[in-house]
Amino acid sequence: MNTTSFPQNAWYAAAWDHEIKHEISKRTLCNKELVLYRRTDGDVVALEDACWHRLLPLSMGKLNGDNLVCGYHGLEFDGNGRCVYMPSQETVNPSACVRSFPAVERHRLVWVWPGNPALADPDLIPDFHWNDDPAWAGEGGTFYSLKCNYQLVIDNLMDLTHETYVHAGSIGHEAITRVPFEVGHTDREVTITRWMKDIDAPPFWARQLGREGLVDRWHIIHFQAPSTVAGDVGVAVAGTGAPEGDRSQGVSGFFLAAITPETESSCHYFWNFVRDHHLDDQRWTTELHLAHVNDGNGVYEQDVDVLEAQQKAIERHARTPFYNLNIDAAALWARRLIERMVDAEREEQPAVEEKPVRLVSRS
Repeated sequence: MNTTSFPQNAWYAAAWDHEIKHEISKRTLCNKELVLYRRTDGDVVALEDACWHRLLPLSMGKLNGDNLVCGYHGLEFDGNGRCVYMPSQETVNPSACVRSFPAVERHRLVWVWPGNPALADPDLIPDFHWNDDPAWAGEGGTFYSLKCNYQLVIDNLMDLTHETYVHAGSIGHEAITRVPFEVGHTDREVTITRWMKDIDAPPFWARQLGREGLVDRWHIIHFQAPSTVAGDVGVAVAGTGAPEGDRSQGVSGFFLAAITPETESSCHYFWNFVRDHHLDDQRWTTELHLAHVNDGNGVYEQDVDVLEAQQKAIERHARTPFYNLNIDAAALWARRLIERMVDAEREEQPAVEEKPVRLVSRS
């Protein structure tokens, strides 16, 4: 039975694909301690980080070919989590295994399914095609073990009025707080749309547009339950048709966020900002990366400061957070969809003990 604030039956980003090599990596995901490594055939293995014998973390062991060797007594487990060697005996106990988690590589990320493996459909992996689409360029990064509940990050991204205050001088603008917005939702997705017409471009966007004058600016933010956000953002020369669909006189970007619960009060925040211009110019990639992460002065680092301070305040104050405003509509719908997923898992009957299953797919 699920007793957490996050669904278990979902795909969560565990690492960038380049981070997982033929060596042991540790990761905590949805309160589950995992060990990850890449087999010699290139497939990714995700196993429970606890030996069947005496529960020593397998991450303290070593690899023997494609098998993981416990660093305590030498028990050896294959990529499916089954023990294939025990010391001082020829017969391996058939019950000796560690749990294996479905793992799929897609759009530059390794996604892991912590719940029932029988439900791990790769078609349910969130659409992050912008990460590896040649029509977009960006670098990306991660805040591992960000010290806040993952839903606070979702709140942050679904209400961009905070840009006016947290990110003044870069992407903030008072128009964000003045114009109306629209919120729509399905049973798994929430979208908030905001158009800011005939405004001065904030510095971040003026630099990319490369010309002076008023602009039409847009925020079209898509949330997919339980924890991914893709934000369609940009500016175009005012009056050239961007609100009607013609962005030819503008520049566009997508901010991508895969937010993975680590514990109830921490998460991993995989982010990227991709652009549709100067695709082959590494200087632009570096400049926009540094606009987001730059020795504590980047846009995302400013968010981290706020989010971690917010988590501390939640733990300090007795009252139930939060009071809500109109601007919280999209974030509230996102929380509602997450809550429905969690409630559905809580209502399920306890499952029979699962056999180790590993699903690996690369696309």
